[in-house]
Amino acid sequence: MMRVLNKKSTPAGLTWASMLLPLLFTVSMVGHAEPAQKGEAKVDKLVPEVVTTKHKMTIQNQKISYQAISGETILEDDKGEPQASIFSITYLRDDVQDSSKRPVTFIFNGGPGSASLWLHMGLFGPKRVIVPADAKDDGAAPYRIESNDYSLLNESDLVFIDPVGTGFSRALGEKKGTDFWGVKEDAQSIAEFIRRWLIEHKRWNSPKYLAGESYGTTRAAALVDELQGGWTDISVNGVMLISSILDFSHARYQPGNNQPYIGFLPTMAATAFYHNKVSDADKALGLEAFVEQARQFAIKDYALALLQGSRLAQSDYQAVRKQLARFTGLSESYLDRVNLRVSASRYTKELLRDQDLTIGRLDSRYTGKDYDSGGDSTDNDPSGYGIDGAYTAAIHQYLYEDLGVKLSRPFNVLSTDVNRGWNWNISGKQMHYVNVAPYLGQAQRENKDLRIFVGNGYFDFATPFFATENTFADNGIDNSRVTMHYYKAGHMMYVEPASLAQLVQDIRAFYHPNGVK
Repeated sequence: MMRVLNKKSTPAGLTWASMLLPLLFTVSMVGHAEPAQKGEAKVDKLVPEVVTTKHKMTIQNQKISYQAISGETILEDDKGEPQASIFSITYLRDDVQDSSKRPVTFIFNGGPGSASLWLHMGLFGPKRVIVPADAKDDGAAPYRIESNDYSLLNESDLVFIDPVGTGFSRALGEKKGTDFWGVKEDAQSIAEFIRRWLIEHKRWNSPKYLAGESYGTTRAAALVDELQGGWTDISVNGVMLISSILDFSHARYQPGNNQPYIGFLPTMAATAFYHNKVSDADKALGLEAFVEQARQFAIKDYALALLQGSRLAQSDYQAVRKQLARFTGLSESYLDRVNLRVSASRYTKELLRDQDLTIGRLDSRYTGKDYDSGGDSTDNDPSGYGIDGAYTAAIHQYLYEDLGVKLSRPFNVLSTDVNRGWNWNISGKQMHYVNVAPYLGQAQRENKDLRIFVGNGYFDFATPFFATENTFADNGIDNSRVTMHYYKAGHMMYVEPASLAQLVQDIRAFYHPNGVK
């Protein structure tokens, strides 16, 4: 059991001008004591650093005044011993008269091991970093960092959370990072942070939303279970799942598990369509219609063929192979060699091999070049290194210049230690595949107001949209309270301008289920 200490700051009256927008803000800081190493001064004397800044901006022609609170929250055990420091950035609108009508959204990315900078600097936050719209590499600094007219701050207060081991967040005292690195452990620590945030800001009666991306959607489902379970119930109004992965059996290629081959096929079809690896007749259908045909083939003839295995008649095998070649853009001879089973890692290497190009995993619109064209998998992900430089620079510049953060320890954008050290066991009995989707079904049954937003990118090989559809077709989820959305981009669909605009429009509508603003 953990409780939380969070020391507020007081205004100090120091005025700056922001980097790209004529904002005025006031910086204030509390004292900070560097954490002691084990065996040194007691860490319970740690004073959390919190910085409050005042800002003004315009969102969709609406002037907004708000404060940003950037700082540490210390999680403690029942004896008051520090367990962890959670770094977060909170944005609170100033002119709110009735907090019961003002939503608050708790936001995090995935990994596991990623800080929340992607959703922060790409979608929800007041500043946005601009990357090339045509799926090209972001190159080197300087990057464009500008006021975000797509920010959701006019709809909701926003809280960006960096879990332990990401951003500035870390374990303290006798605790190790691995004590927090797990599906359940992580959800418990974030739930405790949220509970304390609601106390600190007196927002228990505000509408509450969770927003996660990638593994952050896994976290969101596990977090709903932690928040709504037991008698200290924190009921959630809505969960936003951006590039969703809830049932990992749909995404883990293991011998004997055919679900990923089915779930990834429509993404391969969308990718082949984008890179002009389909026939003129199929191109004329348009992306959505072609993908829909791929869905039907995947769930029917292809799924049945994989289930039949060696019992599949030769004539049926040939018919399936022909259709599989049509939808994937790969040759029938190649499909013979892989026994009609093409993994995502092979596909990203194979599709454009004849052009000496690879395609992205996070976003298959991106192309890259490997050291050579041999091998079964790519050297790296061009859709990853195509944007990470810009986002990394943007969050650091923003933290230290706009928000006045003074912490000098490294900011972990993406920690491989967290990722590799993750505990995937959620029940003590689970064998191989994590599945948190039933948590959402149970939460809906116990909370009549819980709604779910799902955002999917057509070109996402990390969390394929058809696998998500298959997950939501099962697991006790009430799909009358689920809205499913699709964008012509990848895992981080907001890097593509048209998709960003549509995504924000869809999220704004999600905040207003009755259509009243």
